[in-house]
Amino acid sequence: MNDLSSGRPVPFSHRVPEVSNPRSDRVKAVRALSGRPARLRHQQFLVEGPQGVREAVRHAAHLVRDVYVTSSAAERHAEIVDDALGRNLRVHLTTPDAFEAMSTDAQGILAVVRAQELTLDDAVSGSPRLVAVLATVRDPGNAGTVIRAADAAGADLVVLAGESVDVHNPKVVRSTAGSLFHVPVVTGVTLAETVHALRAAGLVTLAADGTGDHDLDDLLDVAGAAPAGTPDLARPTAWVFGNEAWGLPSEDRELADAVVSVPIRGQAESLNLATAATVCLYASSRAHRPRRAGASAPTGGADGTL
Repeated sequence: MNDLSSGRPVPFSHRVPEVSNPRSDRVKAVRALSGRPARLRHQQFLVEGPQGVREAVRHAAHLVRDVYVTSSAAERHAEIVDDALGRNLRVHLTTPDAFEAMSTDAQGILAVVRAQELTLDDAVSGSPRLVAVLATVRDPGNAGTVIRAADAAGADLVVLAGESVDVHNPKVVRSTAGSLFHVPVVTGVTLAETVHALRAAGLVTLAADGTGDHDLDDLLDVAGAAPAGTPDLARPTAWVFGNEAWGLPSEDRELADAVVSVPIRGQAESLNLATAATVCLYASSRAHRPRRAGASAPTGGADGTL
């Protein structure tokens, strides 16, 4: 579209809004995706806010169905709009009241994205070295933050096992800050079948729990040269994290190869789920990192001697 007086292209934010009726069927359909029934029925979900939309467009453009943006947000985040248009995505200029009817948490820009189902077998076929497993984690903020932490630590896979929260819950998606489009996520599996598949793929499975038999710091000290009977963090590892309120029940801890506790040196009673998960994932990430030239080797020998 051109400015007839000058012949120059009209900036996207200056175009006539395509979506303007807050009561239209389109607006209602987008809004409905905040609920699980509509997400399951249409196999689509909402990505709200500039960070999530930016990463969806950049890393999963083939899954992006539509982008909705207000004129002010289009000016603030012109690079996202330009990127989406450059990838031939459908970008709809939307009036503020119509946008507000779609979402109150999106800062003027959101995307409708198709859900992509990934099977556990396909996920482990890529030989993952670091995996985060959430066992019946219900809090969306915690689940999303663990996905973000797993991404930051370089994990290859996240599994939401058991009765965990829906990964496409809008609060989960927002909490991932775009990491949902960086790391594969598997859902709809039990913890038992997850552990079985990961163990078959060569990963050691460690349950994070305050009653662990092994101290995380001690394991880091001997990573790469762990004594017999001691988990080696240098190996491909899957961490299992339990529910926010009751942690991991005994039957879930027994599925793991070992139970590991995070040391608490101050007066805090415990760490919340997302913080503990971040500490554990980064411990494995550090153990997996190639040793730098001149760095000291672990002092523990394979036979447990010092």
